[in-house]
Amino acid sequence: MHDYWIAVIQGIVEGLTEFLPVSSTGHLILTGDLLHFEGPKAATFEIVIQLGAILAVAVLYWRRILQLLGLRRDRSRFRSQLNLLHVLLAILPAMILGLLFHKAIKTYLFSPKTVLIGLVAGGIFMIAAEKWQRRVRAREIDDLSYGQAFSIGLAQCLALWPGFSRSGATIAGGLLTGASHKAAADFSFLIAIPMMVAASGYDLLKSYKDLSIADLDFFAIGFAVSFLVALLAVVSFLKLLERVKLTPFAYYRFLAAALFWIFVLR
Repeated sequence: MHDYWIAVIQGIVEGLTEFLPVSSTGHLILTGDLLHFEGPKAATFEIVIQLGAILAVAVLYWRRILQLLGLRRDRSRFRSQLNLLHVLLAILPAMILGLLFHKAIKTYLFSPKTVLIGLVAGGIFMIAAEKWQRRVRAREIDDLSYGQAFSIGLAQCLALWPGFSRSGATIAGGLLTGASHKAAADFSFLIAIPMMVAASGYDLLKSYKDLSIADLDFFAIGFAVSFLVALLAVVSFLKLLERVKLTPFAYYRFLAAALFWIFVLR
């Protein structure tokens, strides 16, 4: 029963934080430390629940995905200016760096202390993006240029540091290129699908031996909870972002880092 509660808690944490600009990886490392849930099984479990969160976004953006793949035409809804090249330009930088430095990142950066650094640094970057946001040139996702897509991809590289937040980096990067909050968030969620499938798939190939039939229900619970919570989180966040912007999330990151440092690490 204790394992099931861990699956539920970590599934909720993943679903809530994967697409919010607060760093899901950072929160999973911190909560895993609090729950004493670490090691190979925990690492594999985190990959599985990330796939649950990815599925949630794929469900929410299924029309757009089919349109990008040329399997659906819906001119009444999409102007279809966004294409696969935008996506490719946005994911290549982080994918290349991730492959080159995968071992070093996993070895040296996956610890509570490095996560706290990422939380603070990412929060500062988000506040800076709000302060120096360029004049909006892309109000909708279809207005994004190839240059903007590539710039967002460069910003995504910052998220290779655990705690920085992939969505925080890409949305903030989008603001600095002249994208609206909505366009930046939609694009961030869309490019998360191939980015996370590639990263999670790569990690899963290296750690699938840690999966066992005995743990099937444990992993299934985490996957299902992550999927359902992520569905609600993405829809709610898109509505909230238009009203409160990124700054409150940055302040939350500072508070979370301070509390964890004071009560856990000191």
